[in-house]
Amino acid sequence: MYYELLLPDLRMALAENDDLALREFCEVLFPAACAEILAELNAADAWRVLSKCRLERRAEIFGFLPLAFQVELVDLIDRQSLSRMIEEMAADDRVDLLECLDREHVESLLPLIAQAERTDIRKLLSYPEESAGAIMTTEYASLPQNITVQEAFEKLRLQAPDRETIYYIYILDEQRRLLGFISMRKLILAKPKQLLSEIMARDVVSVRVDDDQEEVAEKINRYGFIAIPVVDNERRLVGIVTHDDAADVIREEAEEDQQRLVAVAPLDESYLTTSVLTLAQKRGVWLFFLLGAAFVTAKIVGFYEGNSEQGWMIMFLPLVLASGGNAGSQSAALVISALARERSQSSSAYNKRAQRILVREFALSCLLGGSMSVFSLLVAWVLTGSLVAAIHVSSTVLLVVVIAAVTGAALPLIIQYFNADPAYMSTPLIAAMVDMMGVVIYFNVAYLIFGHLPGM
Repeated sequence: MYYELLLPDLRMALAENDDLALREFCEVLFPAACAEILAELNAADAWRVLSKCRLERRAEIFGFLPLAFQVELVDLIDRQSLSRMIEEMAADDRVDLLECLDREHVESLLPLIAQAERTDIRKLLSYPEESAGAIMTTEYASLPQNITVQEAFEKLRLQAPDRETIYYIYILDEQRRLLGFISMRKLILAKPKQLLSEIMARDVVSVRVDDDQEEVAEKINRYGFIAIPVVDNERRLVGIVTHDDAADVIREEAEEDQQRLVAVAPLDESYLTTSVLTLAQKRGVWLFFLLGAAFVTAKIVGFYEGNSEQGWMIMFLPLVLASGGNAGSQSAALVISALARERSQSSSAYNKRAQRILVREFALSCLLGGSMSVFSLLVAWVLTGSLVAAIHVSSTVLLVVVIAAVTGAALPLIIQYFNADPAYMSTPLIAAMVDMMGVVIYFNVAYLIFGHLPGM
């Protein structure tokens, strides 16, 4: 794997201040591969590498870096260098970056950016989130309809260096209204003297600038497009959404659906870049809701069990198991999603990331389990009238939630370590394993508190 081969060499070049080696690293490798390796360095070292290559290449590599890492780098780059790099970035990439920065920082940068790019940035930033306008790029190829194929190639040679894709060429009138399009394949096969109006396709599938991004991505996927044009209310072409942006939208929507399935409010950022407090809030709301539902179940069980000493033990067992199962399923789903984003990495980087995930899950589960334990103590005390019984229930909830969350995070990590798919650790499997541990913990805590099992 190129990680194992190149990362040590890159670190050595940094230690020796070998500017030529750093420049060659950026120029020789594919930009996305450079970005994957640079993301394993700290931000200061990554910028040292990027600063050695030419501006156009630097902007290209920068666009492939994770957004959270881009934001870290922004704090290290002087405003002049940053503004020049932003000018060179793809239109949609630079808008994604600027949306992550605070408003004051953006306003201080914009005056340093060329007028054309500045106008484009302000326009793209003005579109609603999760709309076609928010994910489109304005770097498309366009031609008038009344020129020949030969003239079209001459114009495209001038446009191509600044366009994200030229596979589709859009045909516009004087008011920039969309009349049709031609694929590069059809243009190459056409006769040099043919007019574009004779060979262009007039039945254009397009989307509105305010259409939902999920609908746009679904349309690109359904028709198998490389890009789809975005038009305004007067059918003027304002941009295109490319297949890679559509793929990002589909992945994000799938992750949101997966998170909702395990009762987690969708995360705005990736799992590893979301703060522990934010994760606690997004997971805790549903855990408390489910805990309340479990107490209702416990009350129903208690009604049928009667008021014997052994009755409350059986009454609260489903509650404890449900709390652990929910917490473990949440952890597993979030970790599997995080691992799916970054499948290719060095073993040292994987070990470091696994350690970070487990530490985060332990801290998060202590926070969630502690708050759920306090809630359980109060409700169990009210239901049973026994403080000792309430302490047993609340302490068991704390232990089960912590152990379940850490287990739910650890199992996918272990599975991936052996080069298997972490998704094998499905929610039902996690829940079944947590149920077994929960029963053992529940009765052993009771034995420690009472010296025997109540009712026996």
